Amino acid sequence: MLLSLVVLAVGAASTLATHTSNWAVLVSTSRFWFNYRHLSNTLSLYRTVKRLGIPDSQILLLLPDDMACNPRNAFPGTVYSNADRRMDLYGENVEVDYRGYEVTVENFIRLLTDRWDEGVPAGKRLGTDEGSNILIYMTGHGGSEFLKFQDSEEISSWDLADAFSQMREKKRYNEMLFMIDTCQANTLYRQFYASGMIATGSSEEDESSYSHHADNDVGVAVIDRWTYYVLDFLETQVTGPTSEKTLGDLFDSYDIRKIHSNPGVRWDLFPGGEAAGRSRRVVDFFGNVQSVEVQGNRTKTELWREDIAGLRGLIAEYEERAEHQERNQTKTYTVTAAVGAKISTCENSQTSRVKAMNIRDEIDWRKQVGGITVIGGLAAIWFLGPMFLS
Repeated sequence: MLLSLVVLAVGAASTLATHTSNWAVLVSTSRFWFNYRHLSNTLSLYRTVKRLGIPDSQILLLLPDDMACNPRNAFPGTVYSNADRRMDLYGENVEVDYRGYEVTVENFIRLLTDRWDEGVPAGKRLGTDEGSNILIYMTGHGGSEFLKFQDSEEISSWDLADAFSQMREKKRYNEMLFMIDTCQANTLYRQFYASGMIATGSSEEDESSYSHHADNDVGVAVIDRWTYYVLDFLETQVTGPTSEKTLGDLFDSYDIRKIHSNPGVRWDLFPGGEAAGRSRRVVDFFGNVQSVEVQGNRTKTELWREDIAGLRGLIAEYEERAEHQERNQTKTYTVTAAVGAKISTCENSQTSRVKAMNIRDEIDWRKQVGGITVIGGLAAIWFLGPMFLS
């Protein structure tokens, strides 16, 4: 009974919060060495969301080519997004969920809509629900309302729109931020119609999305302009998971003179429109959910005493309910036995006595379960108390 009350209390508290988790889906869609920058774009975002608190278990990383191990790489096993090569983006803590020819349009749509066979492991699934905020970042080569996947197939604006609509119908997200860096990027979110979304891209229709700079030793461009300046804002302004910087601040930082194209933002699908969207914190999509309890000036000892008092109250409530239940069951048995005595034979009377024993055994069994639960709670207090008081 005590355990059930605790579980119900936790469940009730969790239903009050509509935003319960953050997830990120980071996609590079290009193969081949000359598309090195698309891989570094994606790995740079991957590093940023991890820095701000999203764990690998809630990041889906899709990389169609392994530039780190490409024989043309002058720095084997590494990927850099800056010519000074101060930070290796590949490193030792990169978990790639889809690589090589696993990065396809079909697999991407299945990932979003969770239409998998039962045998697909949890690590390859987007385990979101109606309380999840999702960041989706895509980069590659594209055109008007399409994005290439590995130069062999394309995903269209309608494909994305329908997938996101299915996600909304299946309650797979709370709010979504869609970001795309490609030529004519803003046309990719033109057909979106699912609610709860904010979309932003690097360039308008008939505009190219340009690289920022090349590394002469690597031999190719290492990052795209729009992604470079998005990352510059995230790294210099959003310094931790408690940052109060908003999406409005991020989008206001777009500088056409630096990006060399016209970035766009779409607000109309978001509840409350632009005003509500601009007020959303960057870490509501790029960081982990932070649950904060205001404790004022109370000490750990005072908080622990409050917890003990609360547990004692639950124990008293349990004992009162158990006694009440026992009285009701005893009264019911007495009335039944009295009526049955007028019409029963000796054999039936013997049966009634057996039933009485069964009822008594059931009451004793419930007491034992309750006692074990209480003892378990007190044992936890005895074991953990010194840790909190120290």
